[in-house]
Amino acid sequence: MRTVGCLILDGVRAFDYAVIGEVFANRATRPGLPPFELRVCGPEGTRVRLGGGLERLPDHGLEALPGCDLVIVPGIEDPLAPTAPEILDALRAVHERGVPVASLCAGAFLLADAGLLDGRRATTHWWLAAELARRHPAVEVDPEVLFAGDGEVWTSAGVAAGIDLCLHLVRSAHGQRAAAAIARAMVTAPFRAGGQAQFIPSPVPEDSGRDDSLAAVRAAVLGSLETPWTIKQLAALALMSERSFARRFTEATGTPPLRWLLEQRVLTAQRLLEETDLPVDEIAVRCGFGSAVSLRPAFVRRVGVAPREYRRAFRQG
Repeated sequence: MRTVGCLILDGVRAFDYAVIGEVFANRATRPGLPPFELRVCGPEGTRVRLGGGLERLPDHGLEALPGCDLVIVPGIEDPLAPTAPEILDALRAVHERGVPVASLCAGAFLLADAGLLDGRRATTHWWLAAELARRHPAVEVDPEVLFAGDGEVWTSAGVAAGIDLCLHLVRSAHGQRAAAAIARAMVTAPFRAGGQAQFIPSPVPEDSGRDDSLAAVRAAVLGSLETPWTIKQLAALALMSERSFARRFTEATGTPPLRWLLEQRVLTAQRLLEETDLPVDEIAVRCGFGSAVSLRPAFVRRVGVAPREYRRAFRQG
């Protein structure tokens, strides 16, 4: 993935547009990483009015989109406003050519209007999920995830979830190291476990002391992933009952503790596969899976390929 098209039109959210630019166009603080060419595309010769009173003249017309390796649609201020037929036709042409298409936040409404989400699982900002499902009953709307996709079409939840999706697309094409470097330059997390449930409404405990104790537990676990952690052991570290710990952990992170632990083990395995020559069996032990046989199914479910295939694709020289 080298050439990324950003489709803009009147009413595009300035934040989402900026996220795409920050991930795929800001090269100053990321030397040595794969260079992206970002094509800002829109109705030819028309100045586009972004949200917040900003304006942008597209660098390319809509005809440049099918030549991209990926096309991203930012969120729009009014997802219920009618979309120009030429925009929908352009999205269909991109999809028919086999180019992956992604949307941030309410941009999912454009993909749905173009028919690209029919029969697919998709998401959008939790506030808009019910309306997306009502307007497009053929779409399987999941209001709880941060992003969803099948390799051909991707959608993300609101605002910061657009960063999560963009980093995921970088990670899928160029490996965890590249995504982590971009995230570091943006001063954001390279991967967030959990989903929108942690923000609807925010269930983070008011007692900051509770958050501190859970942060200490997470740090202890990350420092010893090879340990066969159980809920009982984790609760003991937090000085809580098992039931209270599981509830508080889920409230704070949006993810049950054992699911979070599995995510961290797979992420660490990805990093070791990319950056070391350790045998897969040793990586599996270090990450708490015990053996390569146990690592493989968890890795495939999370990443989509087997560990050895992942290493061949993303091993850093």
